[in-house]
Amino acid sequence: MNLELRQLRYFVTVAEELHFGRAAARLHMTQPPLSQAIAALEDGLGTALFLRNRRTVALTPAGSALLPEARRILLEAALLPDLARRAASGETGRLALAFITSADYSVLPPFLRRYSERYPGVQLSLQEATSDVQVDELLRGRIDAGLLIPPLPERARAALDYMKVLDEPLILCAPAGLALAPARARATTSRRAAAAATSGGLHPGAPVRLQDLPPLPLIIFPREISPALHDAILSCFRAAGITPAIGQQAIQMQTIVSLVSAGMGLALVPQSVSNLMRPGVEYRALADATPLVETGIAWRRDNASPVLKGFLELLRTI
Repeated sequence: MNLELRQLRYFVTVAEELHFGRAAARLHMTQPPLSQAIAALEDGLGTALFLRNRRTVALTPAGSALLPEARRILLEAALLPDLARRAASGETGRLALAFITSADYSVLPPFLRRYSERYPGVQLSLQEATSDVQVDELLRGRIDAGLLIPPLPERARAALDYMKVLDEPLILCAPAGLALAPARARATTSRRAAAAATSGGLHPGAPVRLQDLPPLPLIIFPREISPALHDAILSCFRAAGITPAIGQQAIQMQTIVSLVSAGMGLALVPQSVSNLMRPGVEYRALADATPLVETGIAWRRDNASPVLKGFLELLRTI
């Protein structure tokens, strides 16, 4: 039997009134069609829902069992139009987001707080992943968006869209207590470096020059994982006339910082990583001019999700 909402509404009204005449009046109909509808419902269910006589109407055990379920179904049905509207406007649904480690120390926490306040009905699924893994996950449709370091590989550019979110300079991550000679005052000192020295978890000391660093091994991302970041770091040393000895390679910022804290070398990291405080680590701004490291958001061009649309629109306002 295919139950209709109209039949359930008639049943609930009669069950509440326990009087066919009053129920018909509430439903703005005459009594005979209501009685016929209830009889058809009972025939379809194969059981009586009401005990009737000339004076009284009472629920049978089957009717009593059906009443709360019928009310629940009618309530849920009444909510469907609003649910559909909210889903179409991106107010409800699910968003799968991947992010690189540095985003977790910069733009991601405050933005997610703001997004959750704006869209409390959206379920967020978060996963940390390197940029190359995110591209593969996006191409396979396993995530909706990814905060990563560009550029997108050639194989992905036809399928993915991209938007820049922030730029930040590279800074020094060194073992605490390392003899870091401050850079000599000079007119060419980068204004970015000076500003960086007063923000995040940076040491309040003066910016340092790469040429003044002791010859410790460089801890760095593998190039195949993040070519843009790898090349930006090495370009800083080339510009300073230095060929660093590459020691350990690691794919997570937490691992790089941990290796530095263990005294296994030094690293250049995006400025936001200075918010990752570890014992035995000191962050310092660089006096050398450094390239800006870009972080952006990528998503599938054919993803028409209203939830993703709302996410990107809010992200554009930060």
